[in-house]
Amino acid sequence: MEKAYVIGVDYGTDSVRAIVVDAYNGNEMAASTFEYPRWKKQLYCNAETNVFRQHPLDYIEGLQFTIKDCLQKTGDEVRHHIKAISIDTTGSSPIAVDETGTPLALSEQFAHDPDAMFVLWKDHSSAQEAEEINQHAKNFEINYLKYVGGIYSSEWYWSKLLHVLRNNRQVKEACHGWVEHADWMPFLLTGGKHISELKRGICTAGHKGLWAEEWNGFPPEDFFVSLDGVLSGFVSMLPSIAYTADKAAGNLSQEWAGKLGLSTTVLIGIGAMDAHMGAVGGQVEPYYLSKVMGTSTCDMLVAPIKEMQGKYVQGICGLVNGSVIPGMIGMEAGQSAFGDVYAWLRNVVAWPLENIAPGLVDEQTIKNIVNRIIPELSKQAAATPLHEKDELSVDWFNGRRTPDANALLKASITGLDLGTDAVKIFRSLAEATCFGARAIVECFTSQHIAVKGLIGIGGVARKSPFIMQMMADVMNMSIRINKSEQTCALGAAMFAATIAGIYNKVEEAMQVMGQGFDTEYYPDKSKVEIYRQRYSMYLELGVHIESKIAK
Repeated sequence: MEKAYVIGVDYGTDSVRAIVVDAYNGNEMAASTFEYPRWKKQLYCNAETNVFRQHPLDYIEGLQFTIKDCLQKTGDEVRHHIKAISIDTTGSSPIAVDETGTPLALSEQFAHDPDAMFVLWKDHSSAQEAEEINQHAKNFEINYLKYVGGIYSSEWYWSKLLHVLRNNRQVKEACHGWVEHADWMPFLLTGGKHISELKRGICTAGHKGLWAEEWNGFPPEDFFVSLDGVLSGFVSMLPSIAYTADKAAGNLSQEWAGKLGLSTTVLIGIGAMDAHMGAVGGQVEPYYLSKVMGTSTCDMLVAPIKEMQGKYVQGICGLVNGSVIPGMIGMEAGQSAFGDVYAWLRNVVAWPLENIAPGLVDEQTIKNIVNRIIPELSKQAAATPLHEKDELSVDWFNGRRTPDANALLKASITGLDLGTDAVKIFRSLAEATCFGARAIVECFTSQHIAVKGLIGIGGVARKSPFIMQMMADVMNMSIRINKSEQTCALGAAMFAATIAGIYNKVEEAMQVMGQGFDTEYYPDKSKVEIYRQRYSMYLELGVHIESKIAK
């Protein structure tokens, strides 16, 4: 049997990862990670105004580095048998492009203009525009929001576009297209020369762009122009067809084949969002909630089409045929901040180290101490007795994604007294993220969509036994942790193996290439009732906060 290898590329919030995988058994031959240098410096970002932008050069440089690094590690024997590459990215993370499909930020004129860069998923600067879309949609007989949970988000495609066009005349005049990161990467690798050649993935189009089979593509021009004339022409630039990730976008171009040291026979897959391919890499099963846990969470649920006929789920981030597994309904939910919550506390606690200690203590020692903050807090929090009246937090540090998206909401920590310390605050924050996860499960089950179990994927799932045990206790449900360290990249590799023809469908690739599960957390029955009571308090506190903040 001829050898066959595939490459899966996973663009996360802070870095890009690539893996080379044996398509016949799922063995990881090499892996490489590249941290975005401009993003690491927080260039083009302003956390106080919820502006988070990423330069396309971070993505391009990362793509070249990670793939070439992997191929250098594996050698020519593997290089000559690479069959396909598939890519996942964060989303919705769109960018303005010119007629050739080139991001405006790659031109001299816009090289340092944040509005000409990728508008990262966590950028909430378009909260006003999202609310306008929600109100505007009520004027139409067709409910164009029913496949995205009934509420359009500032994290998504159209609200971001409207905000940029309204606020930057130069970008507006130069913009000939608005393209998701997941769709642009395959276009780049296949050597696309004009925006009309770019193929849109059903994953981003359906969950973020309002694409639906019911209205034969995207909503009509009138829907957008009657909202704001600045959107005129943007729908006509979009194709009515969207593709599932088991289809090829084309072959690797001559230019990129030269850059990567690969053949032009290598196929490039249609892109998708990280959590969706992560669910596949994590071996998602029907009605098992696949939780991709990183800086935020994306919670994926799949169900057979015939069992979802006529069903819609209010308050989630989309219900799309084929967005996760072709031939099944993919449902997305999530939390806007998860690991970001812990990182926030770490940064607060580390303030003296990073602002006073330099010059007194060497840089490596400071770094080592900062890296130990969360593990040590977790260790001590696990040993802290649980009481019903402990400090209580709400996890909306970056607004709320699910249920019922609202980017304007704020987090809260209550019940503080002079006995409150860093450990107790950390515990309450960890608990709040688990309560937020429970609210997502109840969003599904209250609308008659079963959640039979939980699958944990991603960095937090594998690195924090404390939080995973708390998750099981809060949910009163066991959670299995997938063995793979690179679940999203592995999911991309499974799709690459499918488009290469090694498997007829991605479910077959999942079965053969999947890494299985190595840990399962079960509820501690002695804590379930206390968490139930505290969860009720969390919901009450959330209602109070929401009532005080204008939508």
